[in-house]
Amino acid sequence: MTVTKTRNDTGIGGEVRRWRAFSLLAVAYFMTAVDMLIVNVALPTIGTKLHFAESDLQWVVSAYALTFGGFLLLGGRAADLLGRRRMFMAGLALFTAASLACALAPSATFLIIMRGVQGLGAAMVLPAALSIVMNMFTEGAERNKALGLWGAIGASGATVGVLAGGALTRYAGWPYIFYLNVAVGGIALLLARRVLPESRRPDAGRRYDPLGAVTVTGALVILVYAISQAPTVGWTAVRTLALLAAAAALLVAFVVVEAKAEAPLLPLRLFRLRTLAGSNAVGFLLGTSFYGYIFIGTLYMQQVLGYSAMKTGLAWLTVGLTGVVLAGPAQVLVTRLSAKVVMAVGMTLTASGILWATQAPTHGSFWGHLAGPLFLTGSVTWVFIPVSIGALVGVTEHDAGVASGLIDSSQQLGGAIGIAVASTVAAARSRALLGRGHTTTAAALNSGFHSAFWVCGLAGLAAVPVALLLIRRTGPRARYRDHTIG
Repeated sequence: MTVTKTRNDTGIGGEVRRWRAFSLLAVAYFMTAVDMLIVNVALPTIGTKLHFAESDLQWVVSAYALTFGGFLLLGGRAADLLGRRRMFMAGLALFTAASLACALAPSATFLIIMRGVQGLGAAMVLPAALSIVMNMFTEGAERNKALGLWGAIGASGATVGVLAGGALTRYAGWPYIFYLNVAVGGIALLLARRVLPESRRPDAGRRYDPLGAVTVTGALVILVYAISQAPTVGWTAVRTLALLAAAAALLVAFVVVEAKAEAPLLPLRLFRLRTLAGSNAVGFLLGTSFYGYIFIGTLYMQQVLGYSAMKTGLAWLTVGLTGVVLAGPAQVLVTRLSAKVVMAVGMTLTASGILWATQAPTHGSFWGHLAGPLFLTGSVTWVFIPVSIGALVGVTEHDAGVASGLIDSSQQLGGAIGIAVASTVAAARSRALLGRGHTTTAAALNSGFHSAFWVCGLAGLAAVPVALLLIRRTGPRARYRDHTIG
């Protein structure tokens, strides 16, 4: 195996500096992960305070996902070319400023626009942060340890976001969801230049791929927009089909452009790394199943069981706690055994927890019907960690930013699609039952949520054969067959 050498410091002092830098990057990553779902439980309150139309409330979530998922790949390549610390700080400043604007939002339209700006800032922060982590730690056990912690943060971010959103909404008010970002982001900005190392591609600033950037960003933005609107306008509506066709055409154009470009935005040669390609496929299905489950599960708790925002957040804390407990063993097993095995086991357990939730009744209780599925779903840490590791196997410093943006895009786009599809399935099932007039509203909603859980769970199970077939065996008894390419 050809291993990319990184400019690591040696000695105790260098080790301390690296982990100090990692801690700062992890805080920023956690903040962007939390923000994906922190507003979910606060949506009813936000809608009342800012006089949202019911059909427009989803845009508080969708506007963030739209720009976050759409610009991640471009953000990753910009980090490679312009400097990773520079892009991290620029994105963090934009994210922090947009968070302040969200907290002070005077109207629904202004809040939605600023949520989109938040997503753009996050799309600049995340790939830059992960590529800095990659270049601080050499491939193998050292990087696995760092990415193990990184994966645990990603796994717990969504569930902690729901908890934080519930607590802040209940005890402080919904604007404090965003004021929290301002405080954390401001401190991180003050420390970034002193703590973080700068790095970029050796040929940075010399060659760009503007046509590739336009086609792929346009395709991803249109795709996320189409799937976020599909539950409202219908999956077979002319507008939805036209947008999906436009996204597909732009993606085809992007592939053609990248195959011929002298300095492509996304070098297609990266997909010759089977572990990278397989990890991105699993990451997409992980996002589809896990984020869809959290979204639908939150609706079930609030609309069927009548949970408050705070109680809903506390219930989801079980997933985060399980993820933290399993993070250490996952990192060790990936190093000693195989990333593909840990990934497959983790996805099996996570999907099983989601499918278990299909048995939750209309008048369910936490310990009797929710705790088991939630604790089991906490095994998602065993997927986030090997996916993060596998997506960077064999990648050189030259392509660190774009590889980081690619895995983030896979998960975020998977999440957007999972939420849209699960919402559509749940709504269609509930409307059909209510139309027959043979059930109560709560029972109809519960049946719709069960159908959505089936979709999410089966998507998770589909990731198991993908992991076993596409990802090469890694560990002490089998070397990576993927090689550094550049």
